[in-house]
Amino acid sequence: MTNLLINIDHIATLRNARRETFPDPVHAAVLCELAGADGIVFHLREDRRHIGERDVFLLKETVRGKLDFELSLASEIVDICCSVKPHLATLVPEKREEVTTEGGLDVVGNRGAVLATTKKLQDAGIEVSLFLDPDPVQIAAAAEVGATCIELHTGDFANARTPESQIAQAHKLGQGACLANELGLKVHAGHGLDYHNWYLFRQQVPHVQEVSIGFAIIARAVLVGLERAVQEMNALVKAYR
Repeated sequence: MTNLLINIDHIATLRNARRETFPDPVHAAVLCELAGADGIVFHLREDRRHIGERDVFLLKETVRGKLDFELSLASEIVDICCSVKPHLATLVPEKREEVTTEGGLDVVGNRGAVLATTKKLQDAGIEVSLFLDPDPVQIAAAAEVGATCIELHTGDFANARTPESQIAQAHKLGQGACLANELGLKVHAGHGLDYHNWYLFRQQVPHVQEVSIGFAIIARAVLVGLERAVQEMNALVKAYR
């Protein structure tokens, strides 16, 4: 069965847009879990554009399911993650000018830094996942640096403009998932998955144990409420066993 983790970064983005104390991403996390989510995801960025340290430590105390801490290789953020000790640390690339994460981590080009960071996090008792494009070279490198999990970047699949290109992207993801599984890596996925593209994704991509979905759920919550938005996505995810 695939688990659904909710990314609550966009709640913090809304809060920070008016420099308010609400809506509180910690409160949102509670509501997501009550609605059936298996856990919570957040990304503590170097520029603190949404989630801040206050949120991070309160989420650690509040979340009862799985807590996935997304982070760059920046030593300051790695140290915070080691202090918080989430269930999972997902290493992602990060650029200040991007609106959202634009692609997978270059493990091959940053092998030394990824290896050292992975070891540091694991020594702190944290499982490490690497956010990757479905590139076989990068997936193999993930296993070589000691990660036990990868999260497939599904952005190209979600942004495909034609049915043919979306199917082609789904096929690449499926091949990446199979390779990761053969290498003994757990397979997660996320970025741009929603209520509409989920069916094709799940039909084409095997071995996925966990998905991280944020924007689609928070956007729908504006119209129908957070509880219903989470329940609807959770029902789709859990329908595939």
